[in-house]
Amino acid sequence: MMTSPVRQTYHALGAARRRLREREPLIVEEQICLTQIPAPTGGEATRARYLAQRLRAPDRRLTIDDAGNVVTWIPGVRDLPPVVVCSHMDTVFSEGTALTVRRCGSILRGPGISDNARGLAVMLAFSDALRADHLRTDHPIVLAATTGEEGDGNLRGARHLFQHELRDSHAAIALDGAGDDRIVTRALGCVRLRISIDGPGGHSWADYGAPNPVHAIGALIARLTSLPVPGAPRATLTVGRVSGGSAINAIPRDAWIDVDIRSTASAVLLDLVRAVERHAFEALHEENWRRRSGTTPLRLAISRIGERPGGQVPTDDPLVSVASDATRAIDRVPQLAIASTDANIPISLGIPAIAIGAGGHAGQTHSLEEWFDATDAHLGVARALTVVVAVAGLA
Repeated sequence: MMTSPVRQTYHALGAARRRLREREPLIVEEQICLTQIPAPTGGEATRARYLAQRLRAPDRRLTIDDAGNVVTWIPGVRDLPPVVVCSHMDTVFSEGTALTVRRCGSILRGPGISDNARGLAVMLAFSDALRADHLRTDHPIVLAATTGEEGDGNLRGARHLFQHELRDSHAAIALDGAGDDRIVTRALGCVRLRISIDGPGGHSWADYGAPNPVHAIGALIARLTSLPVPGAPRATLTVGRVSGGSAINAIPRDAWIDVDIRSTASAVLLDLVRAVERHAFEALHEENWRRRSGTTPLRLAISRIGERPGGQVPTDDPLVSVASDATRAIDRVPQLAIASTDANIPISLGIPAIAIGAGGHAGQTHSLEEWFDATDAHLGVARALTVVVAVAGLA
């Protein structure tokens, strides 16, 4: 039976794979070290300095760009567009969160131990392996530690990279968290709204009858919880944050909510955004209609605080074929998936891109009890290296 080009690359990387397998305990130690460096979204600078120190080499160009991304270029043997490996630095955990990693047998527990200290640690391991094994590729390889992937970051780092310096990239592979079989080929679209209502406020007794922003926001939340959300194509609508008021005995001057809307279909996403906006105006109107005569009406403001473009890479794209073959090479079954990752940006710009795990297994992501198990993690590392080198072309 004929051997596929990807399997040929996999076997050609035998020495590098063995070296990475032997170094897995060191990769895990660096993963722990990275986890314990605070990197809330917007506060990645300390972690960026550590990564820049590790990635710096005499024969490689390294920069920290205007978005705070740490970017290093590994030259190719030909003048071709680069293959980008990106891994986000930021976590969902706020400044001051205790980040100590605890060992429980083979399990490591700590906020961000998988998402995304694992991806960063393996990207550093790739940097070392490419140098130690003198691996050369036709295309240059760019290793990018990105900012603002989580939450309010709105994919800031990837957006800056692929709209500027890397807009002509050959392909992009995001290393995100753990795993060795999933291949994210569909970018989950997302719109995030902040809905604010404000009014005159007043005393809870003396000014009773003045319109209440919290009442209007509460009515809006009730409306949104009963809003029909399609199951096919799948969509979600979540009120993630709510705030308002200053004292228990005061009619609030303002209140607001943040709404996260997601869908695999852009038309459905747009319909849900319009529905949320319509219900916001109706909730405002109802509260204003109830107000005491002569009082100042409430005002409404709706702003987009985040927008992640959707899209997909065709299943027959060479990048997806390479990732699938590399997954089979480690005796795993490829699982094509949808998610919101740094890969959203290159996909939306027409650059073939996927997101894959960096080996091992994980759970309770985005919680203080997030865990990582390094059992057979070397298989995911071997898969990821094979994908990168096969796409870049082993020289």
